[in-house]
Amino acid sequence: MPIVQHDLLNVDLGIHDVVSRLSNANNAACVSMHRLVGGLSDGVDVVTVNNGRMSLQLLPTRGMGVWKGEVDGVPVRWNSPVERPVNPAFVDQMRRGGIGWLDGFNELICRCGLAWHGAPGTDTIVDENGKVVSEQFLPLHGRVANIPAHRVTATVDTDRLSVTGVVDEGCLFGGRLRLESTLTTMVDSAEFELTDVVTNLGAQPAEVEMLYHCNIGEPFLGEGSMCHTASSEVAPRNERAAEGLSMWNLYQGPTKGYAEQVYYTKAATDSSGEGVAVLCDANSERAFVVRFDTSTLPWFILWKNTQATEDGYVTGLEPGSSFPNPRGTERKGGRVISLAAGESVTFRLRFEVATERSRVRAILDEVTALQVATPRIVHDAPKAEWIP
Repeated sequence: MPIVQHDLLNVDLGIHDVVSRLSNANNAACVSMHRLVGGLSDGVDVVTVNNGRMSLQLLPTRGMGVWKGEVDGVPVRWNSPVERPVNPAFVDQMRRGGIGWLDGFNELICRCGLAWHGAPGTDTIVDENGKVVSEQFLPLHGRVANIPAHRVTATVDTDRLSVTGVVDEGCLFGGRLRLESTLTTMVDSAEFELTDVVTNLGAQPAEVEMLYHCNIGEPFLGEGSMCHTASSEVAPRNERAAEGLSMWNLYQGPTKGYAEQVYYTKAATDSSGEGVAVLCDANSERAFVVRFDTSTLPWFILWKNTQATEDGYVTGLEPGSSFPNPRGTERKGGRVISLAAGESVTFRLRFEVATERSRVRAILDEVTALQVATPRIVHDAPKAEWIP
């Protein structure tokens, strides 16, 4: 079967096809698109990629985030207090002191960026003489998750499916960045890949930060679940995280009133240039895996948020180009990417959902071997160079 390519959404051409369904030769795999109606989800486009074994739902309206998925009948998602996808028109990022981003947060994979992705705060830039050049308040986690894609293209052939979306983040006197994101999966596979290219379309240098907020709940997360990751350094983000350092990668069940704990790590790199993190259930029967190119995503952040189920029982496996601190902190630490005019940076991630014990065991052995080959330093307090 020849490759079939189709514009699902193209603002420039006035295309918005909500009924299109592309399938491969035997109809075992397909890509389709529909639009939600009503409430805070009104106008949100959903692209469904079904490879015959795995189904994923992408949200072009929300910066090409991945809402949720299913593999071998097992749901891959988390239960956020934000039950349905939220149209960015209803998200005020300045609400609650700059954390209004959380009003739309419920995705399995949510990008934080492009120009910044950290905690809210005032970003001050000074010149070599100490003179303030600019000063602006930056809300939580950046803009990209609340910017709709203006073009979405699906490609289907005999054994491969892909969806590419283009998202522009720009404003007058504020830079001009473009994200071109491609999700790819093979027929009957439990794996998929993300390749994101961020380009500076402006005439001046531009700063870029990217963090992938990969959020997983039950049945992968539960009492006794563990995050297996190889790293050369681990440090708690703050005193609250330091309290649980001895069990930093081990999870408890839903706990009313639990206060989040966050750990910063320097990822170990395998022979292919990738880092790896795995969320595995207590019985080693299911695992969610993220592998990431450490040349552009050298840091891994673990977010533990095991509060009551009703309040959002979840953990985040978060590869990042920098830590989720205010951008000024990351700039001082040399972790902010600077792109010259016309320059691009590429972020690559591979995901796998393992539903068989033998496959889970093989993945855990892979992580263990990488950690054995990588000496690890565990800091018992926040590392000064990694925090504000």
